[in-house]
Amino acid sequence: MMNKGLITICVRGGSKGIPGKNIKPLSEKPLIYYTSKIAEEFKKNKDVDIYLSTDSEEIKNVVNNLGFNKIKTDYVRPKTLATDIAGKLDVIKDVKIFAESSLNKKYDYVLDLDVTSPLRSIEDLEKAYKLLFESEQALNIFSVSPANRNPYFNMVEESEDGFYKLSKQAEFLTRQSAPKVYDMNASFYIYKKEFFEEKNRSVITNKSLIYEISHICFDLDHPIDFEFMSFLLENDKLDFDFIR
Repeated sequence: MMNKGLITICVRGGSKGIPGKNIKPLSEKPLIYYTSKIAEEFKKNKDVDIYLSTDSEEIKNVVNNLGFNKIKTDYVRPKTLATDIAGKLDVIKDVKIFAESSLNKKYDYVLDLDVTSPLRSIEDLEKAYKLLFESEQALNIFSVSPANRNPYFNMVEESEDGFYKLSKQAEFLTRQSAPKVYDMNASFYIYKKEFFEEKNRSVITNKSLIYEISHICFDLDHPIDFEFMSFLLENDKLDFDFIR
């Protein structure tokens, strides 16, 4: 029996770091285009619904005008979930409840795709999905990249006495000998239905898996990040098959 899935694309109208970033042009296309495109690609040959969660009519109009007719835009995110302090899990849960009620179905998993971290491939999503469902106990899986810094070796934090120490105390003489650590790159998260049934409040649980993205992948947090990503796309500098 094929699993029933929900893909969520969650975007707010306001953005302080990069104004209007979710629809800002990236290589001549609105940023949200790339996530919408891969969502529809992942849907092929699967029992999957795609929902846009936004408080912005402008963003809805952009998605509709781009021709993504498989993405449902009838959900309206409540104002209480469209603030800087609203948690992403609460946003996902709300659109999940709406979709299940509207379509009279229950989803076996939710795939959340972050618009501001679009450097992902269908292969990434398929492999992560397989890894998650190969594990009976795992509740969720999220994308990561190898970290450039390591808290066991070259990351410090302030002590109570005002001096500084390694974030994690251990005797490692090289970064290579220290435990491997990862950066959460925010590209995608997949949750089994049990994740929500157990009412988890954090993405990281005691039954979480990671999917290490081996190619270039980073989140757009600052205006300069947009410039970097634009350069990579426009000059064909990506090291993987990126769906355009």
